[in-house]
Amino acid sequence: MPEDLRLRVAETEDLTPSVRRFVLVDPAGGSLPGYRSGAHVSVTTPAGHRRSYSLVEPGSRAPRRYVLCVRRDTGGRGGSVSMHDDVAAGDELAVSEPANAFPLRRARRYLFVAGGIGITPVRSMVGELRERGGAAVTVLYLTRSPEETAFLDEFSADGSVVHHSALHGRLDLWPHLAEPDDDARVYCCGPTELVEEVLALTVHWRPSRVHVEDFAGVDPLGGRRLPFTAVWAPTGARVEVGEDTTLLAALGRAGIAVDASCASGTCGTCRLRLLGGEAEHRDLVLTGEERGGFVMPCVSRARSRELVVAPVDDPVTPVDPVGPGGPAPGAPVPGASTRI
Repeated sequence: MPEDLRLRVAETEDLTPSVRRFVLVDPAGGSLPGYRSGAHVSVTTPAGHRRSYSLVEPGSRAPRRYVLCVRRDTGGRGGSVSMHDDVAAGDELAVSEPANAFPLRRARRYLFVAGGIGITPVRSMVGELRERGGAAVTVLYLTRSPEETAFLDEFSADGSVVHHSALHGRLDLWPHLAEPDDDARVYCCGPTELVEEVLALTVHWRPSRVHVEDFAGVDPLGGRRLPFTAVWAPTGARVEVGEDTTLLAALGRAGIAVDASCASGTCGTCRLRLLGGEAEHRDLVLTGEERGGFVMPCVSRARSRELVVAPVDDPVTPVDPVGPGGPAPGAPVPGASTRI
């Protein structure tokens, strides 16, 4: 995996009482790795948390800065609080290169539904589309109140629907989603309740036209929870993962330490190599291409009876997993001799 960048905080600004904007630059003044709209970076906070934040400006091949916005969540796991309380202009932070699990795809028409801080990836996408021209863009920006609406003036002036639930109640999304459109794409980012509502209201749409990102992360024990066996490739240790525990926790209890931070499938810290078996990917980090060779043990599980996993940056000792879901006895572990 690429090493983190050391970026300087050039500027901070409070957009609302709970949302702060951070501008990150190369201390030497150079350009930064490029990204496409919808991308995010992972930041290590001064308190040691690893958190992912969307880049809020349109994608660029050689940007001079990364801009992200962080909502302070006092009920969270401490990452946002550290960003607000411990980071000041002039500080340097460890920041990953951009990754994109929520890419903007081509269409003739777009409907964006953003809830609260979910406006951050939407802002980058809408900015790119407006610069590019040629596509019809509708934005539904849902917040609780004007005071808690980041970029309020910007979205109020560009024709977007800005709706405040404290003043007007819930917005009825059905009129915007009732008629499926194969020439349109729906993008939704926001709290779990909003994402689930949009998914429920678009069950009659082609799945490939509906794209969602839940910034709250993934419930690690939600959905189907069948037990399975994890094989730790460097030693051949077999670890049972019960239905009431995560792969990450099971490895830890077996004495296998895996670096982790968010525990919700959003930061990418606990990424492991996937060498055998079929994973049930639940994370919000890996791209479709990456899911063939990696797994996030904090939230993802197994579709097969076994998963063969290994650290990303340590030598892999080939093992011969036996049983349903793994290769036959004596067969090599796929990918065990290769590294990235």
